[in-house]
Amino acid sequence: QVQLVESGGGLVQPGGSLGLSCAASRSIFALDTMGWYRQPPGKQRELVARLGSGGSINYAEPVKGRFTIFRDNAKNTVLLQMNSLKPEDTAVYYCRVAFLGRVYWGQGTQVTVSS
Repeated sequence: QVQLVESGGGLVQPGGSLGLSCAASRSIFALDTMGWYRQPPGKQRELVARLGSGGSINYAEPVKGRFTIFRDNAKNTVLLQMNSLKPEDTAVYYCRVAFLGRVYWGQGTQVTVSS
């Protein structure tokens, strides 16, 4: 089992920056993949960024060049730095990890981009 605790959401103006953090209850070296997804109001959940077990990184097209996913191994944490935020980035953001064939989700954190 893996427990995930997210933090860092909030309200930010367009063009601003925000960082999200997802702390895992076990070493992230043991995890297969780690990533961030989001669910905008009235829409389905979608991939934002993902770290593969082999070191690969994938970003959704709308966030390329603005968002960065990275890991802090010492703190068993995966982070998402979001820059140049747009109103269309407004969503509930979820951390997701895969471990031994199972998928685990965080509780979600709200990000609102508005003036």
